[in-house]
Amino acid sequence: MKADDFLNALNHDAIVAAIKSAEAKTSGEIRVFVSRKLRPDALAAAQSRFEKLGMTRTRERNGVLIYVAPRSRTFAIIGDEGVHTKCGVGFWADVAKAMTDEFRKGDFTAGIVLGVHQAGILLAKHFPRQGGDQNELPDEVLTD
Repeated sequence: MKADDFLNALNHDAIVAAIKSAEAKTSGEIRVFVSRKLRPDALAAAQSRFEKLGMTRTRERNGVLIYVAPRSRTFAIIGDEGVHTKCGVGFWADVAKAMTDEFRKGDFTAGIVLGVHQAGILLAKHFPRQGGDQNELPDEVLTD
């Protein structure tokens, strides 16, 4: 699938609303990035983009990135070191499976929203919102 077709098919408002809703319950930060480039190794690309987006600079090291590369038909979900300390690999596999199920149905917005929602549940459990918490990173869908 062409990246621009994928991006045009997404309901950006629904994704941003899901991010805002998830972040309202946590000090964690969730970002969604869609690459227009061919990225067969989505995990490596996500790790690189995570750094470039400054996601390692959150106060509690609790950022989560959902990275989608539609041209490669791949995606990855990664969390910063604070998140990895609190959860196991199994959580990410469960989120990825749920997203894959929606992607296979062709409902890419639902897949991303589901991933954001589940990441938000994890973050709220381990990094609940505290007084004085600020939104450290923008909530829009990002692209290259």
